[in-house]
Amino acid sequence: MASNTGGSFHGGAAPYRSREGLSTRPVASSDEIQLRIDPMHADFDDEITGLRSQVRKLRHVAEEIGTEARFQQDFLNQLQLTVIKAQAGVKNNLRRLNKSIIQNGGNHIVHVVVFALICFFVVYFWSKMSRK
Repeated sequence: MASNTGGSFHGGAAPYRSREGLSTRPVASSDEIQLRIDPMHADFDDEITGLRSQVRKLRHVAEEIGTEARFQQDFLNQLQLTVIKAQAGVKNNLRRLNKSIIQNGGNHIVHVVVFALICFFVVYFWSKMSRK
């Protein structure tokens, strides 16, 4: 930087040229830069308006996503409570069933199995007779 003489670093436009339509002008103080916007490329207002509308749309989508996430979280919480209640009910019923089996004996289960076997054989013989 010591070889820069004549203020070409701060005064020249080339080091500060960022894109088409923007250029710098040398000013009296070497610490200041003035920007000039070329009127041919002044459609930045339209771009800004377009970007603002896109930001609004994205904000609306983000709000909808947040609403949906809250709804689904509430639904999952309710579902979890329902499952917990159902588990408690099943556990209670199993406890009652075990108590009734112990008190009354296991004869009713034997009756159910015998009934199922009789039904099976009746259907089996009926299907054999209907084929002939």
